[in-house]
Amino acid sequence: MHPTLSRQTAALANSISNLLPKKLPPTLSAPENANLYELLSRAPGDVKGKEVHQLRWTYSGKSNSYWKITDARFKCGGKHGKAWGILYMSGKQINEEPKVIRTGLKYTWGEGRSTTRIVPSTSAPKVQAKPKRAAGESSRSKAKSRQRHRSSAEPNSSD
Repeated sequence: MHPTLSRQTAALANSISNLLPKKLPPTLSAPENANLYELLSRAPGDVKGKEVHQLRWTYSGKSNSYWKITDARFKCGGKHGKAWGILYMSGKQINEEPKVIRTGLKYTWGEGRSTTRIVPSTSAPKVQAKPKRAAGESSRSKAKSRQRHRSSAEPNSSD
């Protein structure tokens, strides 16, 4: 791309974003927790050939799994509907013919194929284990502890 054209494109994009409100309306913003029909109805252009996946596949480690959409029909402004597609799990095609996608409302969906999610380790404080006692020592110390507890709980009968 020519440098001048690149600058003009960036300036145009900046101007448009300045005209839009800070919080975009639902039709323009990408859904955070969308069902399948919300995701597909907000996609630009035709949904045929679009690849979508359930987010739980990413969290469970099923990478390269997705539905390739062949057809979709929407109701209620894109919140409900029916969608058909071909399922791929771990990159392998599961069904030959398009099938109705049954879990469209049940799970949260994302665009593209599922990936392996790398979970960053949290720096939780490490709990140190208690030092181990010798086998004979632990039973004796428990017995002494019980004996001390009993004697302190019993009132003196020497009065």
